[in-house]
Amino acid sequence: MASTFTDLGIELMATGENAGTWGTKTNANLSLVEQLTGGYLSLAVAGSGTTALSIADGALTGTAQHRVIELTGALTGSRILTFPLLTENFYFIKNSTTNAETLQLKAVSGSGATVTWATDNKGWKLIYVDGVATNTGVYEAAIGEANEVTLTGTQTLTNKTLTAPKIGTSILDTNGNELLLLTATGSAVNELTLANASTGNGPILSATGETNVDINLNPKGTGVLKSATAAVKIAGKETMWIPASAMYATTTNPAEAAQVETTALRPDMKVFDFAAAADDFVQFSVAFPKSWNEGTITYQTFWTPSTTNTGNCIWGLQGVSVGDGDTIDVAFGTAITVTDAGIGTVEDQQVTAESSAVTIAGSPAVDQQTYFNFFRDASADSFTGVARLLGIKIFFTTDAANDA
Repeated sequence: MASTFTDLGIELMATGENAGTWGTKTNANLSLVEQLTGGYLSLAVAGSGTTALSIADGALTGTAQHRVIELTGALTGSRILTFPLLTENFYFIKNSTTNAETLQLKAVSGSGATVTWATDNKGWKLIYVDGVATNTGVYEAAIGEANEVTLTGTQTLTNKTLTAPKIGTSILDTNGNELLLLTATGSAVNELTLANASTGNGPILSATGETNVDINLNPKGTGVLKSATAAVKIAGKETMWIPASAMYATTTNPAEAAQVETTALRPDMKVFDFAAAADDFVQFSVAFPKSWNEGTITYQTFWTPSTTNTGNCIWGLQGVSVGDGDTIDVAFGTAITVTDAGIGTVEDQQVTAESSAVTIAGSPAVDQQTYFNFFRDASADSFTGVARLLGIKIFFTTDAANDA
């Protein structure tokens, strides 16, 4: 009976066959086994089209009879490599071809599974060929450049845990566009901590590190900090409008309250008239919001002239804060004045420059009432007519986001 061969080309000698050549054939089989288990083949597959990998019975010349195969050459189009049917084996195969073309492994016939290197994939694959009789499948095991994280490759990580990763200068979106830019501060000790939350609770972004740490959110240019479409309130400089109608004349040297008609059914002016002959006064009081930093304030005077005179009108403001249980019979703080020249037209709106800092007397604190004394320093100014006060705008600084 003649010898037969396995699907990988190893000779199976029949009893009584090959007398005198068993040693040669056995050595050939052992060499083939060695090649199948650890042999390397550099195979040129330049060009395009289909190349058949072969099995040579009892010989070392078959291209599908090596454990490691490196494919080389310049591809000019898609290249297909086919395995013979019934070839059950596994291979380490590297795509070392050049040019951006696909490279595919499949069976010589049938519609079994195939494995393909993409045009930009020049790496290793672990391949298993199942050797099915009429429809051999070629499969890729879960190793190789397509499944590894490499220094230069582009991979998607799914369900992976990264412990304390170091990220360079940016985090990009799936299109490669900048999503977050990162900067490093030498010897940094403060950072942001992000915590998720259970049902009914919101996630938390916290400043952590030292005992007291701010979070700085800085819009660019004229941009504002928003929540959805609404601007977020930021502690800082605020204003408060005090119209003349919210003021009252002092008992001593009072200004005269008046309602002045411009033209019928046009704006009437609620004013206090401050005469040119002597210093007149009005007062008002406010309870500043809790977010006020209890510091100095500034103000602007809104007024209108009763004559065409263009002399300087001098306005002054002073204040004192009174707390629960304190006497209200207390002196005002130092007055701060602001000067504005008459515009020369009766009933024109005039607004002074912002004053310098006004220090509130007493000990300003939360839940106090602040009394203000406002006056025209007629004895020092040069405006010759009645100056009509429309109101004042107070500027104050907050150091809390709200009054809770």
